[in-house]
Amino acid sequence: MPTCLFFVLLRLQIHVPIIEMEKAKVLFISQEITPYLPESTMSKVGRNLPQGIQELGKEIRTFMPRFGCINERRNQLHEVIRLSGMNLIIDDTDHPLIIKVASIQAARMQVYFIDNEDYFQRKSMHKDKEGKEYSDNDERTIFFARGTLETTKKLRWSPDIVHCNGWFTALAPLYIKRAMNEDPHFASSKVVFTVYNDEFTEVWADNFREKLKIDGVKDEDLAALTTCDYVHLIKLAITMSDGIIQGSETINEELSAFIAQSGKPFLPYHNEEEYIAAYNGFYDSLLV
Repeated sequence: MPTCLFFVLLRLQIHVPIIEMEKAKVLFISQEITPYLPESTMSKVGRNLPQGIQELGKEIRTFMPRFGCINERRNQLHEVIRLSGMNLIIDDTDHPLIIKVASIQAARMQVYFIDNEDYFQRKSMHKDKEGKEYSDNDERTIFFARGTLETTKKLRWSPDIVHCNGWFTALAPLYIKRAMNEDPHFASSKVVFTVYNDEFTEVWADNFREKLKIDGVKDEDLAALTTCDYVHLIKLAITMSDGIIQGSETINEELSAFIAQSGKPFLPYHNEEEYIAAYNGFYDSLLV
């Protein structure tokens, strides 16, 4: 090789910039996260999974409801004024959206809380002190899902994966795939829904279907919601998701059969020692 050509090639090699691949982004929408709520299978996943996925090289954001039983002072929650202030209309009524945030220092992660005085000032999550489920749990789920997605847009952050954990998050797949399917923040997002053994018992009023409707959501999109109960709410989430995970050792048998019939990518139950690596691999398989 001529000496001059060698030095030209060497110089080119020295000056070729190293192009780093952009980190995949994962949005976690969680029903429960410890230490903000008591430890449970779901709340421990809500706490440990985002940290584990972040440590494996992905970028994360995490949202949960600001249930009234969460101690704001002890957990150092504070309102994010620039993200608050939007009104969400549900059943022809305006409901102000309040966004709060706290940090889990050991995990190097922030948690965003969806709040509203009408829906989240009670001292328990889903039931009153007599154990009766709140009659507006249907509207609370709508508000949480829509509030999370609108706030993600305000953050100007486009997730590659949206992972929903628990029935309280079950409407996010519908809104992503129908109401926001052309929004640049979510147009390319893959939705993962984890099914737990976390059933509620009440049957919601039939007008729940009407309350769900916003631009982009049509009657045919709600075909799985033949009855406004737990099983059919989860069937709707499964129908609108790209991948399904079993988060409890056992889940409702009807839902297990429905998952199998759907033909969607499915990850079976993994224990605490295995699930972070397994979930990360499942995300990657959906992004191929």
